[in-house]
Amino acid sequence: MTSLIFRTTTRLLFWAMLVASLVILWRGHNQPGGGFVGGLVAAMAFGVVAMAQGVEAARRRLRVHPVALAGLGVALAALSGLPGMALGQGFLAHQWLIFDSGFKIGTTLVFDVGVYGAVMGGMLCLILRLYETDATSDLAAGNQEQCR
Repeated sequence: MTSLIFRTTTRLLFWAMLVASLVILWRGHNQPGGGFVGGLVAAMAFGVVAMAQGVEAARRRLRVHPVALAGLGVALAALSGLPGMALGQGFLAHQWLIFDSGFKIGTTLVFDVGVYGAVMGGMLCLILRLYETDATSDLAAGNQEQCR
């Protein structure tokens, strides 16, 4: 049983961690960070919910299966470089919009979003499975289903 204080602060901590993960994703496009670290922070936000309120509460907030999220992220990352290649600029070299501050929106940002989804989905598959209360009984019964 978790404490009332932890369960209550999880509501705020969850949203703060998600916003921080998006800032890391956005900022990391031109600086260190990006999709990988942002995806880890987002997965940890759901991990905190799973720890405080249970795995089912985290799954309800996620609304998509972690394996599907990882697969979509890998597909998006793999396909993100095709526009640049089609225009002869090279893989991940195509930029759609460049702001005065130097920030660029283009194939590299789409790639980072794909990595964000892949890392978040993969980590959530691991985290949610580890937090399952009946994981040992499932394995003992011979149920080898991945990431339920």
